[in-house]
Amino acid sequence: MSAPARVLELTTEHGTAVAHVHPATVAPAGLVVLGHGAGGGVHAPDLAALAAALPGLGWTVVLVEQPYRAAGRRVPPRAPVLDAAWNQALAALRGALGAEGLPVVVGGRSAGARVACRTALATGAAGVVCLAFPTRPPGRPDRPSRLPELEGAGVPTLVVQGATDPYGVPPAGPGRDVVVVAGDHGLKKDVPAVVAAVTAWLAGLPGVR
Repeated sequence: MSAPARVLELTTEHGTAVAHVHPATVAPAGLVVLGHGAGGGVHAPDLAALAAALPGLGWTVVLVEQPYRAAGRRVPPRAPVLDAAWNQALAALRGALGAEGLPVVVGGRSAGARVACRTALATGAAGVVCLAFPTRPPGRPDRPSRLPELEGAGVPTLVVQGATDPYGVPPAGPGRDVVVVAGDHGLKKDVPAVVAAVTAWLAGLPGVR
């Protein structure tokens, strides 16, 4: 059984974010910082499984609750607010954990993946892990695709997507790997496959020991 997470409160201009830190248990490879979905939390099965598995491979995993979720609200603010809070939380986290010099991989599930993609270059991320990237709302062909956010990440990117995800399966592209696993948007059907995909991708990430 893994040790309880260390909980840190991170001050941002939009409220207090809460970080659940699962420290590496072997020589450090870097940090993996993951956000949650729009209406969900950091205890989603895929996030929890990565927080349990990756520390044994040298990755400190940090699951970050955006200020709105930490305050008990379920409806997220607009993208600029989410992005600003994420950037400020990540900066505070680097200082609190003494992570200077270590690669930081960012990501998250669904809406959290969108935030990570939009801010990857600004935060100096070494890569992005997208769990169930929501390309287009189901049944809404009139809504614009979010694919430009994914394509604009600007760093190596992994997408792990359920084969029957109603938001669709984004295509692979330059610098972007897409792994399709059994299941839908929740990625609950084959969580070990999700962990295996992320583990393999991290092992091949440039600049990682």
